Amino acid sequence: MRVELVNTGTELLLGDTVNTNAAWIGQRLAALGIQVARQTIVPDGAVIRVAIAEAAQRADVVLVSGGLGPTNDDLTRESTAELLSLPMELDEGVMSHLKDYFAKRGKTVNEATQRQAMVPRGALVLPNPFGTAPGLYFPAPLGAFLGWNAHIFLLPGPPRELKPMIENEVEPRLREWLPDGATRRVLYLKVTGVGESDIVEAVEKRLECVPGLDLGYCIRGGDVDVRLAGGQSSVDAGAAIVREAFGDCITSEDRRIIEEVIVQLLAGRGEWLATAESCTGGTIASRITDVSGASRVFGHGWVTYANEAKQQHLGVPAELFEKHGAVSEEVARAMAEGALRHSGADHALSVTGIAGPTGGTPEKPVGTVWIGLASKGAETWTLRRFYPGARDRFKLLTSQAALDLLRRRLRGLTPRP
Repeated sequence: MRVELVNTGTELLLGDTVNTNAAWIGQRLAALGIQVARQTIVPDGAVIRVAIAEAAQRADVVLVSGGLGPTNDDLTRESTAELLSLPMELDEGVMSHLKDYFAKRGKTVNEATQRQAMVPRGALVLPNPFGTAPGLYFPAPLGAFLGWNAHIFLLPGPPRELKPMIENEVEPRLREWLPDGATRRVLYLKVTGVGESDIVEAVEKRLECVPGLDLGYCIRGGDVDVRLAGGQSSVDAGAAIVREAFGDCITSEDRRIIEEVIVQLLAGRGEWLATAESCTGGTIASRITDVSGASRVFGHGWVTYANEAKQQHLGVPAELFEKHGAVSEEVARAMAEGALRHSGADHALSVTGIAGPTGGTPEKPVGTVWIGLASKGAETWTLRRFYPGARDRFKLLTSQAALDLLRRRLRGLTPRP
């Protein structure tokens, strides 16, 4: 099955907006065993007609995102209708949705927005509960007179609208169209705390010996995704090799990022987390609260950047700063235990370090960080890490190491040296 993506949006070409939709769609389809054959990006306007026509001549499925809004350069709907010689008709169901959507916001449907209720005859409306523009599906027979054999999907551009539509409307159809006997599988093993080169050194030669296995790596968010693709037996054999080498470092095998894993683990145990952050400025708390359901497991977070704040809010003794300095095992331990005590949580993470580029010393160079984890009924863990480089990278890797330390405790594992 050949699938092509067509993305419309001048902001994508200008670099004002990063095309995260294409990456996400590629990952979702890969999980179905479908590799995207081509991606095309075009600016807003009439050029979308050319892009759709070219893709439909080559592909079995064309996914088009963007250009379904109410402005005069949103021409995806009209361009597709013109290509397929389909008249536009008012869809009462879509109009009803628009009226309800705006009524809840104390508004009425204006003339520009009414364009979104015009549907090409023969196209199927794909509901959009998260926005105003419905998706549209054009079955392949509509393009047969042009010599096409492509199913065409028109999808909204905003990710919060596009993603549910892909999951609920597009993927079920793709599964039905996969040929009988299609056995290609894709598995992502998300490894944290291990560098890509170390993974390559440990397992790549063995993985390359697995017949029919397609291997790839992707660094993202402090993790390395090891991508295994091929027949089920090949993927199973490859996964066994990676698990043997890095089993306790694999945070998920279903694309969940570590904060999602943490929230689900805590929720399953009925436990709460608190954070006490200095050098990361709230990054750990932010990552946790990015996950839906975080309110069931996260109640307290402190950003105690100054030593006075660590003393006042966490009860860190002043003599620890004088004797060991703010970036020390002793202060990280006191911060975690203070956060645990003041919050009443079951676990508390702390971080204190030197993000740089200034502030380092020969004994504590820029990039040095201490992490603490205090838990009810357990010994406090502390961990030293070294992440020199840009401040944003330092904050990301520090928060990743802290979350992984908590994951290890929740999983009954020991800290990684």
